[in-house]
Amino acid sequence: MRSKLFVPASRPELFSKAMASAADALSFDLEDAVAIESKGMARVALENFLRGDSADPILARASQTQQILIVRVNALDTAHFDADLNATIWPSLHLINLPMVESPQAVCLAAEKIAKLAKERGIKKPVGILANIESPRGLRMAAEIALSHPSVVGLQIGYGDLFAPLGILSGEPSATQFVRNAVRMAAGEAGIAAYDGAYVNFQDSEGFRLDSMAARQLGFAGRSCIHPSQIEVMNEVFVPTKAELAHAMKVVQAAEINLGAGVGAFAVDGRLVDGPFITEAKNLLALATRLGLKP
Repeated sequence: MRSKLFVPASRPELFSKAMASAADALSFDLEDAVAIESKGMARVALENFLRGDSADPILARASQTQQILIVRVNALDTAHFDADLNATIWPSLHLINLPMVESPQAVCLAAEKIAKLAKERGIKKPVGILANIESPRGLRMAAEIALSHPSVVGLQIGYGDLFAPLGILSGEPSATQFVRNAVRMAAGEAGIAAYDGAYVNFQDSEGFRLDSMAARQLGFAGRSCIHPSQIEVMNEVFVPTKAELAHAMKVVQAAEINLGAGVGAFAVDGRLVDGPFITEAKNLLALATRLGLKP
């Protein structure tokens, strides 16, 4: 998921536009983007969409879209959580985005509720959890959260909820990089993906590109976007470059020769290569294959 476009669930007129976009994933929001008095209406609109109960022929194809469909529900400890799940656990859904996660126990309880509903509705495929890290405690517990349950497929940073209460300026470089490093390492320990949070100044396209490149260099798989204009940049940034793919191909080819001769460390393009770098090259080529890219 290089690009995840946020779509307020209270604005169903945007659903078809979102599906027509180039975003890898659509994240329908029942939490912050929806006022309390509109949450009931938003649930109805989202349930109709996910079940294919729409007069709009585009929206009726939710179960057939190639995009990953995500719903950001309200937090587990709110009065809205169970109603959110009841409206959204349908066969077309891929992931539940769980906000304000602060403990592995919370993830396990959410996973239990999700699995129970899925079983009751005869849903065979697993519904994954994308856990938001957006509080000081959540950041401290990030590795435990990532390792808490097999359904956790990724960690996602929520900068607004994390920084604003602490008086940290949005986008402050040292704080941003500190959080990115912590979340990336936590996700890495669990062997899952890390996703960067939103860049709120969507009119600053160059700043967004540079900031996204900084995230990608730390091994993030993609990030959230709050405006369709950000999708193209994300889809360009969070892919291997031609030079990276060419080097990776050389590494894999050289590894076959050298490892076969009993040589564990060797040089490619003037760089030392051994086990971890061979794995990195293979992972890069596998990603390129999934994205339809050629070395």
